[in-house]
Amino acid sequence: MPHIKINLLEGKTEAQKQELTDEIIKVAKKVLDYGDDAFSVAIQDYTKEEWKDDVYPNQILAEEKKLYKKPGYKY
Repeated sequence: MPHIKINLLEGKTEAQKQELTDEIIKVAKKVLDYGDDAFSVAIQDYTKEEWKDDVYPNQILAEEKKLYKKPGYKY
């Protein structure tokens, strides 16, 4: 079953996170043909420094071959 992990810079509201979750699940259900019960979603907030020092090098660059959409920025 799909588990979707979202990494964000800190500062988004709980309402924004919930709306993002709802919209991603809506599209994923349509594309993957699974029901609501099949999905789980986790959202992790990071500071700009954590993003630069951890997320970008260790989760984005290190996994570059798995990316379906690459970022348009570099550190």
